[in-house]
Amino acid sequence: MTTAGWFGAIPERWDAVPLYGIASERKIPNKGLSETNLLSLSYGRIVRKDIETNEGLLPASFETYQIVRPDDIVLRMTDLQNDQRSLRSALVRETGIITSAYLALALRNVDPRFMAYQFRAIDLMKVFYSMGGGLRQSIGFSDLKRLPVLTPPVEEQRAIADYLDRETAQIDAFIAKNEELITLLNERRAAAVNAPFAREEPNARLSHACEAVVDCPHTTPEVDDDGDFEAVRTASVRAGVYVPGQGLTVSEATWRSRNGSLGPRRGDVLFTREAPAGEACMVPSAEICLGQRMVLLRIDSAKADGQFLLWQLYSREVQSYFELAANGSTVTNIRLPLLRSAPIWLPSLEEQRRVSDAVGEQVAAIDNAIGIARRGIALARDRRAALISAAVTGKIDVGVAV
Repeated sequence: MTTAGWFGAIPERWDAVPLYGIASERKIPNKGLSETNLLSLSYGRIVRKDIETNEGLLPASFETYQIVRPDDIVLRMTDLQNDQRSLRSALVRETGIITSAYLALALRNVDPRFMAYQFRAIDLMKVFYSMGGGLRQSIGFSDLKRLPVLTPPVEEQRAIADYLDRETAQIDAFIAKNEELITLLNERRAAAVNAPFAREEPNARLSHACEAVVDCPHTTPEVDDDGDFEAVRTASVRAGVYVPGQGLTVSEATWRSRNGSLGPRRGDVLFTREAPAGEACMVPSAEICLGQRMVLLRIDSAKADGQFLLWQLYSREVQSYFELAANGSTVTNIRLPLLRSAPIWLPSLEEQRRVSDAVGEQVAAIDNAIGIARRGIALARDRRAALISAAVTGKIDVGVAV
């Protein structure tokens, strides 16, 4: 074995060459709209898009796009410091056009699938991000042309690509099944939350269950990294659950200023009125204040149980009310008068607690199953990444005679 930079140890028979030794920049402009097969880089794959769609950002003319060919490699070398999660490379499998903001590589004397896997390994090792250091957000072929790439014998490249095609297909199938399972479990979760409220007619308004409905200050909280308090943001609230670590750290002075005389307390409900609208969770502690786009529902404990009200906010009755009040379009902002007037079912406290406990028990079981599926997906993705990295650096014997 020998050593090749960030690849670590590689077989002695393998070579490491600069990128320009096996690739050049494709760069074919789509003059006269000679190609109309619109392609996009999505989750590490090149996918087709409808050129007639009105969705997303589209250019004034697709003549500004570039033509790519089968077996090209496409790299997205933009926004390097701000986005460190996206997959930035993919293998082209059909002729089409793609944004000129991407870098298209034409390969020579190598197996395209092997190189696609190698670029995925380089991407996962965060090599590209290190090349875009400081204020530098994008790089081009001139910056990449001396990037070391591994070039084992071509027959070994093919064998490694065949092996990875088989193994990653099995992993991808496992991930897809778990994603389908999560979709079904989320549907079951929504049905469990909705069931008790679908059987009853609304007999009150949300304001009847609250002492107050308090909007947030319409200013950005001042961050204090040494603070002991948190300004809760909309990212902190998902599917009825408080998500730790998404809020802003603030000082006690900011906490007091934003809360005024009516700070959150346990038993109250947090609600997102925008971006996204309609999410809710129980107040996690008294050491929080409202970030932007957040609303506090101060629950009247003599009339309502906060957890019962929380589940009801996710019922079809209440969610449909929000949507219809926005003329049937996607809800972007739920204003306080609309929120206060939301129709709810308000039975006795005893009945509320019984319903809340029953829904909570079902949701906890479903959430546990979702958590298991998500952990399985995360482990499978880690396995996939490790497998690709090991195979393209020669650390796995794929049964090639040498």
